[in-house]
Amino acid sequence: MEPFSCDTFVALSPATVDNRIIFGKNSDRLCDEVQEVVYFPAAVHNNLGEHLKCTYIEIDQVPETYAVVLSRPAWLWGAEMGANEHGVCIGNEAVWGREEVCDEEALLGMDLVRGSS
Repeated sequence: MEPFSCDTFVALSPATVDNRIIFGKNSDRLCDEVQEVVYFPAAVHNNLGEHLKCTYIEIDQVPETYAVVLSRPAWLWGAEMGANEHGVCIGNEAVWGREEVCDEEALLGMDLVRGSS
């Protein structure tokens, strides 16, 4: 069966014990694609003149990044879902639009997930 879509859920108080927040997401990636859970520590970047290689393009390096835990396909820079040291959680979802697809390389939605975590 081919993958069809992702689902993300959040459970908040009063539906959780001790006012906890539960975040979850499934992935519509192929079943034989390697998914890895990775940790990147917080960092201060002194190389602001350099570019950061994302999946298909390079972007300017930011001065500071937060610590993150990400779940991602092993072959790309971005992530399916993640959480940063401040408790911000985000998940990637497919968005279907009416605009024509551009042939130019760009950031993937999963690159935006990593950059937002």
